[in-house]
Amino acid sequence: MDKEIKRATGLLVVEVVNSNPNGDPDRESDPRQRPNGLGEISPVSFKRKLRDLVEDSEGPVFKQICEKLKIDPAAFRILESRGRDRNQITKEMGKDIAKFDYNEFIKSEFVKKYWDGRLFGNTFLEEGANKGYIKTGVAQFVMGISIARIQIGRHTNTNKPGVQEGKNQGMAPLAYRFVEHGVYCMPFYVNPSNAHKSGCSMTDIELLKELIPYAYSHTCSAIRPDVRIRHAWYIEHKNILGSCADYLLIEALTPKRKGSDPMAPSTSWNDYDTPSLLPQHLRDKIQSIEDLVGNV
Repeated sequence: MDKEIKRATGLLVVEVVNSNPNGDPDRESDPRQRPNGLGEISPVSFKRKLRDLVEDSEGPVFKQICEKLKIDPAAFRILESRGRDRNQITKEMGKDIAKFDYNEFIKSEFVKKYWDGRLFGNTFLEEGANKGYIKTGVAQFVMGISIARIQIGRHTNTNKPGVQEGKNQGMAPLAYRFVEHGVYCMPFYVNPSNAHKSGCSMTDIELLKELIPYAYSHTCSAIRPDVRIRHAWYIEHKNILGSCADYLLIEALTPKRKGSDPMAPSTSWNDYDTPSLLPQHLRDKIQSIEDLVGNV
């Protein structure tokens, strides 16, 4: 499983239907939106869903993937976990955190244990610790941006039994905030140059690839009931350094809005022309391309 990690370019094409893919705490949990009307999905929010699937070690997604990849769950814990024991984590990093010893760190319990630390990097640092422990991740997700402007709906939630003493009904004015329809593109990259620094292996990458198709369907909620990963393109280059410009691959696989106004809010998936293949001149420059949701 632990073969050489090659550079990879990825693109998630995400359809949002009457859901809030990523609320903005600065705007009362409105779906994130730029001043020009385009919607946003933060990289942090998407990685959180992947972490949640792994952290639920008894859940069906992680258990099934562990069986498929034949991996030990104990080596795939989550560093960015609520209620974590900071003192215990510090001990796992090394004997003397005031000094950074690469050889000691790469063999440490910290590296062996935390999947997200190896893959996404970590900023865990206690007072007095050497900054050498801060690592940039191998997998980097980019801000997801909608192809066209999004239309935001706001409805009032009501509660029949009430939520306050002395009241027999409850109401949350304009609390249900959602994107009526939108298609977002979120690029991501696998950079082998950081693998030896964080201890990331090809097994960590394979787990990422297996998790992506289930990121929304198995973490859905009342406000996020229908978010669909239509495509999850994973393009492996011919070598470690990269054999094709990332932006050319991303542009070639990005859907285009139909109609005379490319920025008009969409109402369905059929409002877009969606590529299903790379042009041959780009296909010749890469090792392989796969749609991770193709078998789901």
